[in-house]
Amino acid sequence: MSAIMTTPDPLSTALAAALDTVADPLTGKGLTESGRAAPPRFSDGVASLILDVTGLSGDARAQVERAIRAALIGVPGVKDVRVAMTAEKKSRRLIAIGSGKGGVGKSTLAANLAVALARLGMKVGLVDADIYGPSQPRLMGSEGQRPEAHEKQLIPVPTRFGVPMLSMGHLVKPGQAIAWRGPMAGNALGQLIDADWGEAELILVDLPPGTGDVQLSMIQKQKPAGALIISTPQDLALIDATRAIDLFNQSTVPIIGLVENMAGYACPHCGEVSDPFGAGGAETAAGALGVPFLGRIPLDIAIRKASDAGQPPAAGGGADAQPFLDIAGHVMMWLNGTPRATF
Repeated sequence: MSAIMTTPDPLSTALAAALDTVADPLTGKGLTESGRAAPPRFSDGVASLILDVTGLSGDARAQVERAIRAALIGVPGVKDVRVAMTAEKKSRRLIAIGSGKGGVGKSTLAANLAVALARLGMKVGLVDADIYGPSQPRLMGSEGQRPEAHEKQLIPVPTRFGVPMLSMGHLVKPGQAIAWRGPMAGNALGQLIDADWGEAELILVDLPPGTGDVQLSMIQKQKPAGALIISTPQDLALIDATRAIDLFNQSTVPIIGLVENMAGYACPHCGEVSDPFGAGGAETAAGALGVPFLGRIPLDIAIRKASDAGQPPAAGGGADAQPFLDIAGHVMMWLNGTPRATF
């Protein structure tokens, strides 16, 4: 008994051929050849298809959708085109960067750590979760930029350091006060974290100081893979850093380690090193608490000037970059021993 052979009808053939005139943005091949889309279905004048948009930015998705509509609507008999987009959920991890109090240089560390990790080859995104006092746009040189949105998701603002980022500072006017209660701030943070991060495999979240609603909302909803704690050497800062560590411990979020900031000041004239905030306190505290000590960042006017200018020292080749690169190396070692999670 011979097999029954079926021949595609002319309209199906025309639709498939029209679809393959649209190139996959990543491979340059036609969409069916690259596997991004199956041949379109046709019913009652409507051509419909499912498009895999995994790995495409929001702009690329919109461009491909427009190209598909233009190609298929040109096929005789097609009155409307419907494109359903689907994507494999990206496996990525989130690291919270916290401190028990303000003024310890947490945001500067977060910005430079993101840049250092990017220099070491990681695909990193940065969220400024300090809803009430966002400073990352200044630190990352992205002031005045506004994120776009696609299908109710924000698209992060690019930076010249290869680190996409989002901050409330991109969404409000400079100097405008944000007088929101806790739930509103938590919802805003959720929108920043759940943005379209594209190929990013790691998101750093620069938390506001303290242990309040924003921190609790982030821990409960986004479930960070780990937390990095920043402190200056003096006792008052370490008391508050200990509270931040306790919050993450209670929430079963692993502590990656403790970083000591503003650790020693070298006089630019004579070279003598002094310790206006004390010395070694964070390392001693880390030992007492049983958490890793990841390193020290000096109190250096060059770091302050570069940060104010939107040029993170970690992006350069000077001595100021090395402490951040060293800490980034420790974080990468920790990540290499931690299973990936999807959020």
